[in-house]
This record gives sequence, structure tokens and C-alpha cells, in this order.
Amino acid sequence: MAQCVQSVQELIPDSFVPCVAALCSDEAERLTRLNHLSFAELLKPFSRLTSEVHMRDPNNQLHVIKNLKIAVSNIITQPPQPGAIRKLLNDVVSGSQPAEGLVANVITAGDYDLNISATTPWFESYRETFLQSMPASDHEFLNHYLACMLVASSSEAEPVEQFSKLSQEQHRIQHNSDYSYPKWFIPNTLKYYVLLHDVSAGDEQRAESIYEEMKQKYGTQGCYLLKINSRTSNRASDEQIPDPWSQYLQKNSIQNQESYEDGPCTITSNKNSDSNLLSLDGLDNEVKVDGLPNNFRAHPLQLDSSSDPSNSIDGPDHVKSASSLHETKKANTGIIHGACLTLTDHDRIRQFIQEFTFRGLLPHIEKTIRQLNDQLISRKGLSRSLFSATKKWFSGSKVPEKSINELKNTSGLLYPPEAPELQIRKMADLCFLVQHYDLAYSCYHTAKKDFLNDQAMLYAAGALEMAAVSAFLQPGAPRPYPAHYMDTAIQTYRDICKNMVLAERCVLLSAEILKSQSKYSEAAALLIRLTSEDSDLRSALLLEQAAHCFINMKSPMVRKYAFHMILAGHRFSKAGQKKHALRCYCQAMQVYKGKGWSLAEDHINFTIGRQSYTLRQLDNAVSAFRHILINESKQSAAQQGAFLREYLYVYKNVSQLSPDGPLPQLPLPYINSSATRVFFGHDRRPADGEKQAATHVSLDQEYDSESSQQWRELEEQVVAVVNRGVIPSNFYPTQYCLNSYSDNSRFPLAVVEEPITVEVAFRNPLKVPLLLTDLSLLWKFQSKDSSGKDNEEVKQLVTGEPEMIGTEVISEFLINGEESKVARLKLFPHHMGELHILGVVYNLGTIQGYMTVDGIGALPGCHTGKHSLSMSVRGRQDLEIQGPRLNNTKEEKTSIKYGPDRRLDPIITAEMPLLEVFFIHFPTGLLCGEIRKAYVEFVNVSKCPLTGLKVVSKHPEFFTFGGNTAVLTPLSPSASENCSAYKTVVTDSTSVCTALISSASSVDFGTGIGSQPEVIPVPLPDTVLLPGASVQLPMWLRGPDEEGVHEINFLFYYESVKKQPKIRHRILRHTAVICTSRSLNVRATVCRSNSLEDEEGRGGNMLVFVDVENTNTSEAGVKEFHIVQVSSSSKHWRLQKSVNLSENKDAKLASREKGKFCFKAIRCKEKEVATQLSEKYTFADIIFGNEQIISSASPCADFFYRSLSSELKKAQLSVHAEKQSIEDAVRLIQKCSEVDLNIVVLWKAYVVEDSKQLILEGQHHVLLRTIGKEAFSCPQKQEPPEMELLKFFRPENTTVPLRPSVEQLSNLIKTSLHYPESFNHPFHQKSLCLVPVTLLLSNCSKADVDVIVDLRHKTTSPEALEIHGSFTWLGQTQYKLQLKSQEIHSLQLKACFVHTGVYNLGTPRVFAKLSDQVTVFETSQQNSMPALIIINNV
Repeated sequence: MAQCVQSVQELIPDSFVPCVAALCSDEAERLTRLNHLSFAELLKPFSRLTSEVHMRDPNNQLHVIKNLKIAVSNIITQPPQPGAIRKLLNDVVSGSQPAEGLVANVITAGDYDLNISATTPWFESYRETFLQSMPASDHEFLNHYLACMLVASSSEAEPVEQFSKLSQEQHRIQHNSDYSYPKWFIPNTLKYYVLLHDVSAGDEQRAESIYEEMKQKYGTQGCYLLKINSRTSNRASDEQIPDPWSQYLQKNSIQNQESYEDGPCTITSNKNSDSNLLSLDGLDNEVKVDGLPNNFRAHPLQLDSSSDPSNSIDGPDHVKSASSLHETKKANTGIIHGACLTLTDHDRIRQFIQEFTFRGLLPHIEKTIRQLNDQLISRKGLSRSLFSATKKWFSGSKVPEKSINELKNTSGLLYPPEAPELQIRKMADLCFLVQHYDLAYSCYHTAKKDFLNDQAMLYAAGALEMAAVSAFLQPGAPRPYPAHYMDTAIQTYRDICKNMVLAERCVLLSAEILKSQSKYSEAAALLIRLTSEDSDLRSALLLEQAAHCFINMKSPMVRKYAFHMILAGHRFSKAGQKKHALRCYCQAMQVYKGKGWSLAEDHINFTIGRQSYTLRQLDNAVSAFRHILINESKQSAAQQGAFLREYLYVYKNVSQLSPDGPLPQLPLPYINSSATRVFFGHDRRPADGEKQAATHVSLDQEYDSESSQQWRELEEQVVAVVNRGVIPSNFYPTQYCLNSYSDNSRFPLAVVEEPITVEVAFRNPLKVPLLLTDLSLLWKFQSKDSSGKDNEEVKQLVTGEPEMIGTEVISEFLINGEESKVARLKLFPHHMGELHILGVVYNLGTIQGYMTVDGIGALPGCHTGKHSLSMSVRGRQDLEIQGPRLNNTKEEKTSIKYGPDRRLDPIITAEMPLLEVFFIHFPTGLLCGEIRKAYVEFVNVSKCPLTGLKVVSKHPEFFTFGGNTAVLTPLSPSASENCSAYKTVVTDSTSVCTALISSASSVDFGTGIGSQPEVIPVPLPDTVLLPGASVQLPMWLRGPDEEGVHEINFLFYYESVKKQPKIRHRILRHTAVICTSRSLNVRATVCRSNSLEDEEGRGGNMLVFVDVENTNTSEAGVKEFHIVQVSSSSKHWRLQKSVNLSENKDAKLASREKGKFCFKAIRCKEKEVATQLSEKYTFADIIFGNEQIISSASPCADFFYRSLSSELKKAQLSVHAEKQSIEDAVRLIQKCSEVDLNIVVLWKAYVVEDSKQLILEGQHHVLLRTIGKEAFSCPQKQEPPEMELLKFFRPENTTVPLRPSVEQLSNLIKTSLHYPESFNHPFHQKSLCLVPVTLLLSNCSKADVDVIVDLRHKTTSPEALEIHGSFTWLGQTQYKLQLKSQEIHSLQLKACFVHTGVYNLGTPRVFAKLSDQVTVFETSQQNSMPALIIINNV
């Protein structure tokens, strides 16, 4: 329970005090009325004695009474109406609210820090009023009248006679059977005669003489002269006299007001109005007429009939009654009580009470106690007084109390007033009233036994209750508090007697006692036990006190506290105590908040919202409803819908109060601010027939960090080329779409007249659809003129002037339950300046009568404006994006700092050109190596001319716009007939199998030395594209060599003709997706020809072997491939002729077939070989059909050069990886085996598609670099090397000199034997046959070479000499020669044979070394053919 102002030791004696009736003559009442007080009210502030009082108990022991208080009240002959008491209690509670600015206690329990009001004054007021307004009942005498004051005025004609009348009236009321009310303690009531004298108006001497007469008649102990009204009321304003009455009268002002109108018979003082207003049962069972209970105004004890807030704005009565209560309070506060009384009068009244108590009341009580004691002793027949005998009675064996259930329901048993059992109860009550708790306990205990024996349950319960209280209050605490007595009493009152009022009194007393002993758990259980449906107010107050018990425990039970506060709040609400209900819910909310108990939190917030709304605390209501909606709600859809409607309703009311105020922040739907994306530029046009627009950047594309890095690199590449190889320091990559991954630290640049699209990510956390209407962006704009100066006025436009910034409005935007959805909102800037996008503004509403939550089929006109909007409110939500966390400096790492995110603050710059690119006939699928011609259309859609158009790609070998020769060479008619992409010339059949030669420079194809092959200028006519102009250019594509899906990125770069300070260039992106399927696989090798001489008598012929395999799988629909031409391209070599032996000219390859070709290659003539630095290549075409494709023209040469440059790039990368310190000697030897012959295989493929035959064409490139090494057209998959064990060894410091490989050495010197193929010799004439043989030695390197020729046979074993078939070289066995660079030397040798047969002459071993080197290498003969000679006998 909460802390109370009074301790329980003060509370109980103050709650049970001797009651005194007051009966006044009309004249006496008039005198007191001058002070706006009745006689009883006049005495009220002075009813507590200021000094101790003494009396003697039946044993003649002196007994001290401290702080005695008496209760004087006017006689009322009608028992109080239960409704009136309920109304009174209700008003007392609603009138007592927590003080403004009251500092709450902060209780820390576990994780909780709770602000809790430590005191509950409303409960104390309720308890005080309740105990004072207990109706008098027959089973107990505590609030029966002990005495009666008869009051008359000295100004009456016959005061003494008036006293007689009053005395008779009192006797009639007490003893006449017509009056069952009020109750009197004993038949012989003490009458005390009071003469009121008005000092200011009356005759003092007359008053004194009357008083003397009274003393003669009634005795000095029985009468008193009370002088009041020492001044007239009109002098009241002269001096301020304290008003001790207001605190007593304020509480019950309503009831006081009404009571004055009831006539003299029912005039009540504040005190007695309390004590007379309660029925025994306390149930709300009175009859209601016209909905109004018992002539009392309708009162908020019932909940509002309708829970719809719209009905309760002015509907419920309690709002009015609360205001009327306020009015009467105001009226009352204006009245000055006791205006005619001086401080002397106050002392006189105080003195009067003292005299009455000392001389009248206490002697009367003392005498009565003695009489009762004597009666009891005579009844028991005992010689000793009851007091001394109690020990003997109660120390013996106790009679076991029967359990309640066994007892018969005889609560109806009534004792006659003179029954001895009631006398002992009377005596106990009298002792209790004068604080003689020992004796009271003894008597209650005795009475309890008697009542239980008689099974008079109501009486027994009363005795148990008071016995328990007496035991607790006994001085020195001789026995513990018998809580079980109280429990039995409560159960009896409640279950057997059905008297909730008495049960409630028991609970209030017992709980206080338990609290004082810190037994909070038992107190809480007791309080909770008495909550019931019959009284919401009582249940609410008791539950609240139980909650306070839980929080005040040694280890506070916070959740129980909160739960019971909720229950109390609910009951307060039902009782119409809206403020108290709201307070309870708010206090409980502290516990449930943020602990994940979302349903409980929702319930509390909803109730807080409702109550706040009813109390017109609209801001609180809005924030409470807002909480329900923004927490991740686990409620059902219907419940959420109700919450939302309630919220919208309250919000609407709030916004109506201040229609011109700023737009409120709405809580729904959620906006994921960091997911906001901003896009600068127009939307992409859809594909139009054969035209396909460049993909560029759009909001539909997902962010990919790899691709964005690639685009960035491409842009850097092209910017570097434009700026002569250097990226400018102020270069910043173009970003058209800003998101959470992009770098948003700089202010983005937007262009005038180009839309800015902001994509806002909404999420609806509820299960009900939300409908946003009139959704648009909220912005602020600061315009600048073209000179860059700010305008004088900074226009802060929130809704915006249309000529500055156009704002798109989405009329309806529906978000279904639990759906995430993005809205794209556009702004159209028409002026230069700084734009700040602040947030979104919209009407939030919900759909009326939606059936399903997912919105499928339930919403007939989904976006056609047919939604019937139930209710909507206009508001805004701000877009606040937190920048990235900074983590660079030490300070930033140690603290939490965030950088700026400026994606919503674009700077609007001057007009720029805008390019659109369309691709016409652009394929999506190609064969590997297939050539296809497409067209690209460039359109300038802006009002500015554009120039400097370039395209950059990571795959320059994929496309070409054609070289400089493309425009010059006219298309041949046959090429256009076949729609060939190549430039072709018809040839005559005589030139078949011999090469047709042409040449071209790589500079013409944009791949000169040192240029960036990836950056390709687009050949615009006049290099400028004017506003609105469009240009179509041919573009050849070649399918990549690897099969699969290829994404090829093109970045188009262009500039404005007028240089802009802010934006230097613009870009347009396009990603082409090409799917390639397998076609041909070409492998080629080159080796030296053994025939030394060519037609010109120069050495250096080569043989080129080309293998072509059809690797196409039939699903591509390709029937067969025709090899139409093989071309070579090289600076030093060219193909001369085809040496295919078969006469079959038609080179067709069906699926999985392989074809072999052999060609002879020769060095170019001197005049054809330009200097090494020149980029001129010689092209030679060998044709297998009747059309020559000019391989040195576009597009054949373009793709050749592009593949060449990309191969060179790869080769350079791999060379850089090798050691740079290759010895010169080795380098020279390596060069001998190098060639730079490139083969281009051109083919056609016949495809059947939709019963039409198409001809596809294409080309494959093989780059031959080394003699004898096989080269491939498509990259070979490398087998992963097998795992090897790791070897740990110490590296030696000596470096091993690099040796050339065997293959390289074999190519240093080329040997060739010249001899007759067969030789006839007459062996019978001459036994030795001598044959002349010429050995030609050719130095293939560019350096001088020392050569040793050794003719000795290499003997493997001694027997080898005798083998038949051996021959001998005659003459020198070893020759030493020096060959100059590329020199050819011939040696004349003689071979000697002794038999006929076939001999291999290839036995000479040739050793060579570079002249300036020491090491000798043997040149291997593995590549030379066996030199066979046939010796015939003639």
C-alpha cells in the first residue's frame, strides 16, 4: 500500500469516535447560518481535544485517553441512500488528484527505474469518507449516538420551554417506533443543553440569567452557555480570520449544497452527511427510473454505452458532472465561513467541546461501562469484576472455532436490544471508543464466543473484526495481531451476510495493520480478494493499493505492480474516473515499455490514448496511438484496423484545432531512409520494334559493386585519353543513381530541365492496407542566376512555386498489409540553384471495408482512384539519412562520427547535351567468331550540341565502327546480294591456291602504337551532333571466342560544345548481353621447310599446317561450315600457296568433322618489308571459292587488329612477370625460333531456321609466334597442376645461368643435304661407290655463329660398325666454320658405299655457339627429315 499521512495507530482511533447528535431550534440554526455553517459544522474543526483525558475503568484504575475526538452531527431520520453514498465517494475520489508538480519517488528494482507517486491522497480521502459514512447497524454500536446536544438561542422568547420541546423531540425520535433511524447507544441518552448567545446582537444579561435558570434545572454538568458571533459579518473584510472549516467542507461541497435544500429535517453537517449515506449491502441494486438512479444525476459509475470515440466527445455525463463539480467548487470557495466569529469565539467553541467531554460525555461513558459491567457480573454470577476475571476465562482451553462452511447461514438471527450478548458487545464498543483496548479485547472475545455458539454470524463477524483490531492496538502488544480473525470476519460478511460494505471496512483496517507490520504480501492478497463486480470504484482503489504493496516489498515485484495497476486502471475507467484510470495506465506503462511485451504495450497505449482523448489531452492521445502503430505489432488485422481508425480520428481532431499549424509528422508507413535512391535524368525509353535503347542506368537495376567499379574504370580510361593520358585532379566519376552504396559525400549535380526521381522505400508494418493520397516530395530551393550569385531573396518553398521546381503528385498509392513498396517521386527543376529534398507529404488513410489483407481481388479498383477512403489526415515524414561512419583518423576511430550524406541536396547546373543511343538489328546470340553487321543510332535529345563522342569498352575485340578504309572502298555488288558483312571481290579461277596480296596499316584501324585500343572515337560526321539531330552508323560485331553468356559494357562519352565549369562531360552506359555457341576450333603450327631455295633464291621458307574442327553442336541449327578463305597477316611473312595434295577444292565441314590444310609461307620482299617501327602489315589471301574477301579492309582487318592488340596486351603482362635479366645470348637464340605470322580463317555457315536457309559468316584468328609450337584460335582450358609435396630447402646464392631450351637451339642453324635421290654404280667394276653430297648450313640468327660439323658416326656399340648399311664419309671428319648473320654456307662432302641399299645420310652432327660465347650447343636434327639415298648396282 502507498504511504499514508496517518499511521494506523492514529487512523483507527480517528475512525471510531464517540458520536453525539445535535438538535437545534430554528433560531439557533439561524445564528450559526450567519457564518454559512450549521451547528454541527461549526464544531467540526474543534472536535479534537487538545489535552489528555482521564477516566476510571470498572476496576477503578485510572485510564488515560489521548487525542480524543468526538463527532457531532445533526439528526437525520432517514437512512442514507446507497446511491447518494456512492456518488459522494465517487466525487471524493475524482476531486482528489495528484498535486501538480508533485515529485514522484524513483524506485529502482532490477532493470527498472520507476517514477511512482508515493502517496495516494484519493485513497485516503475515500477511506476517511467511507469510514465516516458507515450506516449505523444493529449488530454493533460504535457509531450509535451516545449523547444529544439540545441547542437553543438566548434570543428566543422562551428558551427554557424551547429546551423542553427539543428534549421531547429527541425522546420521540429515540423511543417512537416510527423512527428506526438514527440509532442510539443506550435508552438513557445523555442530554446536554447548550444556550447559543449572539454577542453582537443579543442581550448578554438575559443570556446569563437564562443560563443560571438552566443550571438550576439541568445541573452545572448538563448545560453550557456558548457565546458566538462577536462581530457582524459586514466587518468581515477588515481583518483576516483563519478559516478552519474549508478543509472539512471542501470535500463534500456538492452534497452540502444539496443538503441545504432538503428542509430542516434533513439538514446535515458535513460530518453526518458522511455517516448517514451508506446502505448495508452497498450493491448497486436500486431501481433506475428513466436511466437515472434514485433522483441522483446520472453518474459515471457505468461505462459509456458506446465505445466509439465519436460519441464520447461531448456525450458522456461525467465530463459535464466534472465541470459542474468545478463550478460548485468555485462557488464555494467564494464563501467565507465563520465570518462573524473572532479568534475569541474559536477559543470559546474549543472550550465548549472540552467542557462537554470532560463534564458530560466521559462521566456518562464511565457510568455506562460500570452499569454494563455490573449487569454482566450478575449474569455470570461471579464475585469478581469482569476485568479481573478475563484471564481465567481466556487462559483455559480454547474452544475450536468452527470453519465457516460448517456454520449454518443464520446471519438473519437478531437479538433483542436488551439481550445480554449485546450488552457485552456494547461494553466492548464503549471501551474501544475510549481507547481501553485491553478491556475491549476481553469483551469482544467473550462476545465472539457467545455469538458463535448461537451461530449469529453477523454479530460474530463484528466481534471478530473488533477483537482483532483491539488486539493490535493493545499497548505493549501482549499478543500478536490475530489476522485469522479478520479473515474469518471478511469471509463471513462477504459470503454469508452478503454485506460488502462491512467486508470492505474489515479489509481497509486489516490491510493498514498488515502494512504497518511490513506484511505486504498478505495485505495485497487481502485487498485483491475484495475486488468484485459490484463496485468498480472500490475494486479500482483496492487493486491500486495492492499494486503499491507489491512495489513496496523488500524485493519489489515490479511486474505484479504493473499488472495490478492495469487492472486498477480498467476499474477506474469503468467507474468513470478517467483521470485516475489514465494515471494508472501511465504508471504501469513504465514497466511494460520496451520489454518486448508488445500486446500488453498495445493495450496500455490504446487505453491511454482513449482516456487522454476523453480528457481532451489530445497530444497525449496522439502520441499513445502513434506508439501502437509504430511498434512491430503482433495484433490481428481487425485489431490493427481499429487502432488505425482510432488514431486517424484523434489526429483529425488535433489538426482541426490548429488548421494553419505546421504539418504533423506521421508515423506510418515506415520509411527506410537509408534505402532512398535518387536518380538524375529521364526514364529509359522502351524498345521500339527493331530499335533497342541503350540500357544506361535506371532505378530498376540492382546495385553491383563489381560492375560499378568496372564502369568507373572505363570512365577513368576515357577521361585519361581525352586529357592526354592524365586523369584531372578534380575528376569525379559520374553517378546517375545515388544509393546507400554510392559515395554521397559531395553535392550531386543535376541539370536544369532534367527530372530528379527520388525512390522512397515505404514499409507497412500493419496487417491492414494503407492508402496514401496526394503523395509528393517536400523540398526547399535556393535559386541562383546564371552568374552564380544568390538571388537576394532565398525562397524557402515547401509546397513550391511551379515555375521554380515542378513537383509530381501521386494521387493514390496503396501499400498492402506488411508490404514493402517503393514510390518514385519526380521533381522537375526549371532554374539553377540549390535544391534540398526534405521529405514526403501525403494524406494517410485506410480503405473502407477491405475484405482481405493481401489485397488480391479484394480491392476492385486497385489504382483507379476508386478506393473509398474511410478517413485520412495530412502530414509529412522527413527523409533523414545518416552518412557513413568515419574511420580514418585516430579521433574518428575512437569516437563515433558520421560523415555527411548529400544525396538529397543536388545542385542544379546549366543545360547540358543529352545523348540517346539506339541499337538496330542488334543480335542476342552469335556463333563464336561470327561477324554480324548492326547499326547504332545516336540522337541528341537536348537543346545543346554535343561533341567528342567516344565509346570505351573492356572488350574492344567485340565490335568495330570500321576503319578509315571503310568509307573509301565501295561495296561490291555480290557482297550486297549476299548481305555479307565483308567486302568481297569476284576472282577468276586461275588464281586459285595462290595468294592475293594487299597491305594495310594498323593506324587506319585505331590501333596504332601507344594508343588505348579500348577507347574508340565514334566517327560522327563533322564531329558534332546538333540538338534534335540523329545519326545512324554501321557497327560490326564479332562473337567472342569463348562460348557462353557474355556481358559487354559500352560507355559512351561526350561533351558539350560550350565548356561547363561544373560538368565537364557526360556518359551513357549500355550493357549488351550476347550468348555465343561453339563454331570452329582452329589449331596451327609452323615449321621450317627443308627445301632451302625459293623462286628468288633466298632461304627461309616455312610450312604452315592448319587443322580446322567443327565443334558446333547441332542444336544451333548449323548444317555445315565452309572454309572460304585463309589469310595471313604479318609484317615479315606471308602465305604463298596452298600445298593441299587433294584436288577437292570444296572445304566443307559437317558436324564434328576436322579438316587439315597445309600452306607454304615465305618472307615478304624487301620492298614490302617496311621498317620495324612501321605498323604496316602484309595481308595474303588464299581463296577456296570464287570470291575473295579483302582481309585488309573492314571489318576483317578491324577484328584482326583488335584481337592482335588484346593478345599483345596479354603477352606483355606475362613477359613482365618473367625475369628481366635474360642474357643476350639466350635472347638471340630465342629469336631464331620466333615468327610473327598470323592466320585468319574466314568461314561461312549454313543455318536452317524456320525452313529458311541463312548464311552466317565469321573469322577465327591464330597467332603463330614460335616455330614448332601449336597455336589455337580459342583459349585452351588449362588442366590444374597436380598437387605436389612441399619441398623445404635452403636457397643457394649461386644463380644458375639460363640455358636455352633444346627446341630453341635446334632452330639456331638450319641444315640441309643436297644429293641425288638414287645413284647407280657398277659395283662389279669398282667396289667403292663415291657419291658427292652438298651440306648447306644456314644461320637463322642475327649474330655470328661458330659451327663445328662432326662427320664421325656416333657409335653406340662396337658391333654397330659391322652393321650392313653403314657408309663412310671420306675426307675431313670435322669442319670448323664461322657463319655471319643469316649467312648460308655449303660444304662439299663425299660418301663412300660398299653395298647397294637404302642409306640415311642424315648423320653429320652440327655444333654451334655464338662467336662471343664460350658454351657450345649441339643443334639437334630432330626436325630435319631422314635424308634417304638409294644405291643401285648397274
